[in-house]
Amino acid sequence: MKTLSIKDIAVKANVSITTVSFIINGKAKEKSISEAVIKKVEKIIEESGYKPNQIARSLRTGNSNIIGLIVEDISNSFFAKIARLIEDKAYKRGYKIIYSSTENNVEKAQELINMFKSRKVDAYIISPVKGLEEDIRMLINDNKPVILFDRNLRDVQANYVGANHFSASYQSIESFIAQGKRNIALVTTDIDVQQITERFEGYKKALLDYGLTYREELVLKIHFNQNEASTIDEIKMLFNSEKIDAVLFATNYLAISGLKVLKSIKKKIGAELSVIAYDDHEAFELHTPGISTVQQPLEEIAETVIKLLLSQLSSKSILPNQEVIIPATLIIRN
Repeated sequence: MKTLSIKDIAVKANVSITTVSFIINGKAKEKSISEAVIKKVEKIIEESGYKPNQIARSLRTGNSNIIGLIVEDISNSFFAKIARLIEDKAYKRGYKIIYSSTENNVEKAQELINMFKSRKVDAYIISPVKGLEEDIRMLINDNKPVILFDRNLRDVQANYVGANHFSASYQSIESFIAQGKRNIALVTTDIDVQQITERFEGYKKALLDYGLTYREELVLKIHFNQNEASTIDEIKMLFNSEKIDAVLFATNYLAISGLKVLKSIKKKIGAELSVIAYDDHEAFELHTPGISTVQQPLEEIAETVIKLLLSQLSSKSILPNQEVIIPATLIIRN
């Protein structure tokens, strides 16, 4: 049976389209539409299987049952996995997720927030970029629940869920030192976000705590969003110019570029070179030998984000902000 439109319902009930619209949007009583007409139209709607669209329903109830999710890059396996977990958990609780990527671009992030506002989303889950502070404050001032995750903005009072990046990085370097490694490199990115800064600080502190010299030439900061060919060239230059016996890659995509370099210069991972990659990836498990990784607790992060969000949405008063830090795990392979 063909699903009827509002116009079809109006013709069948012998009333105006406006009358049907008022009934669908819960305004029949205030527009003095008779009980008989309301029942007649509702019966036709029920029999026809008509479903008002999400935006129309949100105008009526004030709730869209949609959550906006804004991440750095949805194609990155870390964000893809966590987005899927959040989506599944939200769906089981009656919410749908729409998501998009900022590419660490403030203007794009602001456009996304405005787009989500126009869709009348009920709440926001954001992996933010610097420069977005005022936009997030405005959402909070509009009484929209906001959960920041993966990275925090120090100047914004908001709920935050993330991992302890400093500690995970520190433990990685500690494990290298325990293996007798002394020339330990860090390949990281130049974006000024909290979790990347913490990974660098954990690296540096571990070296100094264990009596090793911090050497700037062993830290390679790759420009964010540059093409992979340039990244590979820079990593190759690092390995050709420095004697390195261990390396921590601060992101999974940098580690994949690094593995390509090591293969091309025929540098074997094992006794002569130890490697740890931040954020797991299938490639690291399949690689021979397996690549050790820092694994963020994706399931726990997603569950905590959704629980915080739902408690905000269901509360009649504004709840105090919470900061939840969940430990990451160092997985040593081979």
